[in-house]
Amino acid sequence: MTVIWTGMVVISILCGLATGRGPEVAAAAVEGTSAAVQLALSIAGMLCLWTGVMEVMRRSGLADKLSQMLGPVLRRLFPQAARDAETMDSISANVSANLLGLGSAATPLGLEAARRLARRSPGVASDSLCMLVVCNTASIQLIPTTVASVRAAQGCAAPFDILPAVWLASSLSVGVGILACIIFSKIWRD
Repeated sequence: MTVIWTGMVVISILCGLATGRGPEVAAAAVEGTSAAVQLALSIAGMLCLWTGVMEVMRRSGLADKLSQMLGPVLRRLFPQAARDAETMDSISANVSANLLGLGSAATPLGLEAARRLARRSPGVASDSLCMLVVCNTASIQLIPTTVASVRAAQGCAAPFDILPAVWLASSLSVGVGILACIIFSKIWRD
């Protein structure tokens, strides 16, 4: 990626100089970096808020209640790990963070769950590990915080008006992903 981005910057500068628009390229670079910093700060603020909400949920016991509510579904999706409470807790915490649209908070939780699932079948991706990757990648988002914070930072008056589309798209992607995991696990098992 570094090579690609560096190449794009170098080509932009060379094209700007070749066409006599060097000052415009420099002005755009300065303006772009300023906008990037503002966007990063607004996203960081939203992520801090929702990560704090997640921590309050954890400390108050709401995260455990959500985990219990998700338990029956997750035990069916991850039958190989259903008896391991710590693994199921990691998976449940990952799913909960994804439901709140906290991809950055969900990542370490997902890595912990993947690490626990990988211990059961070293060197081979088990069906449960593949299911976790699919569910984590195509996660259902009830509250798309990152997208909403980007929209708010760009001046959107109603950053959460995308909720129905997000719910539909994420539900479909998770459904298709789970179905594909089930089908492929049966095909490759035979």
